[in-house]
Amino acid sequence: MPPSLPTFCGAPLSGAELELIQACVARFRHLSRTELAATVCEWLGWERPNGRLKTRECRDLLQALEALELLELPALRAGRPRGAATTLPRSAHGEAKAPVSAPLRSLQPIGLIRVEQPAEHALWRELMGRHHYLGHRTAYGASLRYLIAASAGRERILGAVQFSSPAWRMRARDAWIGWNEATRKRNLPRLINNSRFLILPWVRVPHLASHVLALALRRVLADWEACYGLRPWLSETLVDPQRFSGVCYRAANWIDVGLTTGRGRQDRHHSRHNAAPKRIFLYPLRAHAQQALASAP
Repeated sequence: MPPSLPTFCGAPLSGAELELIQACVARFRHLSRTELAATVCEWLGWERPNGRLKTRECRDLLQALEALELLELPALRAGRPRGAATTLPRSAHGEAKAPVSAPLRSLQPIGLIRVEQPAEHALWRELMGRHHYLGHRTAYGASLRYLIAASAGRERILGAVQFSSPAWRMRARDAWIGWNEATRKRNLPRLINNSRFLILPWVRVPHLASHVLALALRRVLADWEACYGLRPWLSETLVDPQRFSGVCYRAANWIDVGLTTGRGRQDRHHSRHNAAPKRIFLYPLRAHAQQALASAP
């Protein structure tokens, strides 16, 4: 029996798409794997709403197809070893600071710095790598990152936050929306995932986390649309109930819709069912988001 084909961004890969991918790989063996992925995206029209190619996701697909012996990719070129983790900086900026324990109003104005410059990327990676329990990991698909800053005499970094592409399927989320398979495929790009949220461990400010969540959701609406060409309608996040109760999300009026199955994004063979279920929180970003996501255009 031939192996079942992997999915691409949650959609089943067709036989015709597989044949085209195989033809592309066979024809352009001089290209790197990233260049091959970009070429496949161009041939199949795999683009984000802003017209940028889904190259990273396609490269993951090519590697999955190679693992199934459905094609043979060109040898990896010299560079970082496959599977190697991103090197995390270690600097004085990431060291523990004097405790910050003050009323929220005394730290105002609190703002978000969009991570764009190399120094900002390095600081974001370091803070996540050293102080978030999940560590640093490159986001799957689209993403935007921010540093949380307080200006009270001098700028101080209080934490960091990230929004990225949503999970392809989550039973409780999909049931809350009430969409069918066709509308899920069409409207999934309208969702964003608050995939990292860090208040630094030495920062103990009541109500700060829920305040930052509100700021971040207002800010990301315009930034996501400017960067990816589509305005989000719903934000999701996953909370590990073994570690956290989701108090800040509840305080910020996010909706608890239940638990995941615990599989994770890459568990395509259902081998980790109930391994690590997470609590799902949702926040509508437009009026009647539930109905809009479940409806046809």
